[in-house]
Amino acid sequence: MSFFKKLKETISRQTDAVTEKFKSGLEKTRNSFSEKVNDLVFRYRKVDEDFFEELEEILIGADVGVTTVMDLIDQLKEEVKRRNIQDPRDLQSVISEKLIAIYRGGEEFSNELNMQDGLTVILFVGVNGVGKTTTIGKLAYKLKSEGKSVVMAAGDTFRAGAIEQLEVWGERVGVDVIKQNSGSDPAAVMYDAIQAAKARKADVLLCDTAGRLQNKVNLMKELEKVKRVIEREVPGAPHEVLLVIDATTGQNGLSQAKTFREATDVSGIVLTKLDGTAKGGIVLAIRKEMNVPVKFVGLGEKMDDLQQFDPEQYVYGLFADLVETAE
Repeated sequence: MSFFKKLKETISRQTDAVTEKFKSGLEKTRNSFSEKVNDLVFRYRKVDEDFFEELEEILIGADVGVTTVMDLIDQLKEEVKRRNIQDPRDLQSVISEKLIAIYRGGEEFSNELNMQDGLTVILFVGVNGVGKTTTIGKLAYKLKSEGKSVVMAAGDTFRAGAIEQLEVWGERVGVDVIKQNSGSDPAAVMYDAIQAAKARKADVLLCDTAGRLQNKVNLMKELEKVKRVIEREVPGAPHEVLLVIDATTGQNGLSQAKTFREATDVSGIVLTKLDGTAKGGIVLAIRKEMNVPVKFVGLGEKMDDLQQFDPEQYVYGLFADLVETAE
């Protein structure tokens, strides 16, 4: 059975709505990346060094990342020898197979949130403008639709409008927002939010934080203080630290991510605006260079467009036409 046919069967066992979200959300990347790969395999009569050089350029152009691309090309060359592949068209399914294998990295990364029996505390970090507050609102909507009781903490007390933005989301979703005045101590906001979440017997507390990178020392101290307060009030918390990255910033987003990893223990990535870029390969670069799972991806503007990341759905989104016609 071909890899694309197996992938088609895997996808068919999941909901059509999720499949359509990944297909439409990755349209820009697919139109750029897949079309170039298709053109490449039909232009070449055999798999040779020139073929691999062009494929390398296509992958780097999709923001897969130089290190990841080199590893992928080496693996493809080994597979070509092992399977005695002559026709470049036979490589399309092998490329897809290897993309999934690279993401998994020999270990099963969980894309599930680390939910607790009592209060689950999730801390969001990331620079301003990446869609952090919007992501919190969308996750609140998702969790509430799953029957969870949710409270949000407006911990970004430095950015003008951040508190109001979270309040707007609170009203839209029907979730309480715990806040203080602009300029307040973020750790004090977290303390109040935890007490409020406990009093309401909430299942989940979603915590916003400031995203200043201008002074890394202050950022780290602030995050450390916030985490200390959370851990003191809820032992073992925060149960997740989700780093929000704007997919449209590409490799720049990756360098921001590394700064936040120095400041706090990131347990998962939320990649926003994936629908707005042709460089969706950043998913693989993040996995390879940060060794942290992508837990959610933003695939549109709607309330339900924040989707749990799934490697098979991702590769389907890149090669939808080939998967759907697989026999």
